[in-house]
Amino acid sequence: MGVTDRFRGVVAASRAGNPYRLLGAVAAGWFLVLGMRFVVPAVLPTIRAEFGISNTRAGVAVTVLWLTYAAMQFPTGVYIDRVGERTLLVGSALLSGAGLVGYLVSPTYALFVLATAGFGLGTGLYGPPRGTLLSRTFDAREGVAFGTVMAAGSIGSAVLPLVAAVVTVRYGWRVGLAAVAPLFALVAAALYVSVSDRERATDDRSLQADLRKVLASLGDRRLALAVLGAMVMLLVFQAVTAFLTTYLVSTRDFTQGTAGAILSGLFVGGAVSQAVTGRLADAYGSPAVLVGVCVASAVPLALVPTLEGRLLLGLAAVAIGFRMSSGPLTNAYIVDLLPDAVEGTGWGLLRTGFFAVGSFGSVVVGLFADRGLFDLSFYLMAGLTLVAGVLFLLLPRRE
Repeated sequence: MGVTDRFRGVVAASRAGNPYRLLGAVAAGWFLVLGMRFVVPAVLPTIRAEFGISNTRAGVAVTVLWLTYAAMQFPTGVYIDRVGERTLLVGSALLSGAGLVGYLVSPTYALFVLATAGFGLGTGLYGPPRGTLLSRTFDAREGVAFGTVMAAGSIGSAVLPLVAAVVTVRYGWRVGLAAVAPLFALVAAALYVSVSDRERATDDRSLQADLRKVLASLGDRRLALAVLGAMVMLLVFQAVTAFLTTYLVSTRDFTQGTAGAILSGLFVGGAVSQAVTGRLADAYGSPAVLVGVCVASAVPLALVPTLEGRLLLGLAAVAIGFRMSSGPLTNAYIVDLLPDAVEGTGWGLLRTGFFAVGSFGSVVVGLFADRGLFDLSFYLMAGLTLVAGVLFLLLPRRE
């Protein structure tokens, strides 16, 4: 037996091993993918000052990140059913790392936006296969599995922006972003040896036939409500995370480090709530928990313009972070309702829709900020969160 055959045997044995090894690799990937998507907003005041751009143009850069991420969801979902999750997850990690290196050669705003688009495209490959892989591997305990992975993302979102802010002060924001590229390479290797592919589609159905099945499934009232609610929650989440640090720096005269620490508190709240709400949803049903999450996160959003001091704003940020636990709950609810034969295609198409809509949250807040209406944008976000709560209230509990 040659070296290549022995290597393949070791990899095959690893893939057939404990599914929680797979869970750890997927969670590590999401730790980096989600965490690094919030590093740009965390250091946005520094980037904005260097390039001399307005809040609206800064918001456009963040929108590009999320819009390119959204653009990859549908094609990635299609390829889940055709090439499997492992290829897509490994490819995402490698391309994301390469995208971060692009920041090292971005001396102008235009090149910065281009590098951001490249990183967005790479990370866009990760979400759909992550969701379908967890759904098929942890069927009976998908709430806990989704919650664990999403909590890892929340921890990454709390830690990585804070670390990047410190590195930015000493070495600059480009190094703060590009230094994480080697970690993506390590995650790619872990995913390769941990994830076994799903059975590929063996029939000759066309993409058009798959799309017809997906669109027909949207006639399911449960699916339509869950998708709309997730879309609204994502719009607000993207908006508040894009501009919270800028808001605190410009209206409270906080340093970027202090504002970044408060933003990290938001993700700490998300990680803690995700660890709890997954179990609550498995026991009491997702709709009831989602309504509670909406109410709990809308109140502190509405209070932000009236609060003073680091402690109160930090506590408000933690409470706002509770909204992040809606992600794994809506993900699991939606994936479970999609027809098995077109699960990947349907999940990718739906994610493209609500991430594309959500990506414009930062532009909306940027426009409000440039017109002296920064405070009003927080009241708007709180109101939209309550609208999502009403949509979730109408959801029936899954059997």
